[in-house]
Amino acid sequence: MNSPIKFEIDKKRIKRRISLNNASKYIFSLSTVFALIVLAILLYRIGVQSIGWLDWDFLTGNLSIFPEKAGIKGAIIGSVGLMVVVIPVTLVLGVSTAIYLEEYAKKGKIQRFIQINISNLASVPSVIFGLLGLAVFGRFFGLGSSILAGGLTLSLLVLPVVVVASQEALKAVPGFLREASYAMGANRWTTIRKVVIPVALPGILTGTILAISRAIGETAPLVVLGIPTLILRVPTSIMDDFTALPIQVYYWTLDTVLTAEYANLAAATIIVLLLTLFAMNSLAIIIRNKFQRNF
Repeated sequence: MNSPIKFEIDKKRIKRRISLNNASKYIFSLSTVFALIVLAILLYRIGVQSIGWLDWDFLTGNLSIFPEKAGIKGAIIGSVGLMVVVIPVTLVLGVSTAIYLEEYAKKGKIQRFIQINISNLASVPSVIFGLLGLAVFGRFFGLGSSILAGGLTLSLLVLPVVVVASQEALKAVPGFLREASYAMGANRWTTIRKVVIPVALPGILTGTILAISRAIGETAPLVVLGIPTLILRVPTSIMDDFTALPIQVYYWTLDTVLTAEYANLAAATIIVLLLTLFAMNSLAIIIRNKFQRNF
């Protein structure tokens, strides 16, 4: 008869782990509090500086060399024009690529190579995409600093993020749903269109909206592309030159060295940009919570 196994309790080791756990908890809590304090200070300064400048005339006025007369109507229209290009290009190409990689591509070295490179592209600095957009869209295709060139450049920037997010959403679809569809006689495309995509749609839309939110706030690619700082004429088509909200924030911040009032204009523009990002992120959360299904 075998003797029972005796377990020795290392009290010092347990005590050391508990101490390490408590120390980690305090460090992480202090990091969170520090980040919130910095964010609160930043929002407070922006809010104070924007008082008296953020009004209807500022939102509907055109750009001007005089701070008291300047408005961001053209920048708002330029940002909307960018999204008119970015949203369809990113959604169609990103989701189509994810569907091919997850549902059609054979698992092997080539598929892994493509997957690794897409993941790496998601971490490439945005200024690199600006250089690529300048070389390809601005000069090779002759689009210059138009809305179309800017939109295509930002689409390249956020496309890897959409592909990765869409792939994760497709992977999360339970396998038994596909098997049930095949058992009913449906082919692969019908299964993807009628079963897989509807279930994965909340995750796809959430990732896409968050990626588009990043595109709205990007400055470096547009600066490299040569987007001008002051355009008095409001763009009327995607082939027109334009300016955008983050570009105005960037240049007005630089101009504060010469004219202090530009800091107030930059703060008011930041408030508008933050409200836009907050609305889009809230929309992503609503879509996820409303359409997410548990299996």
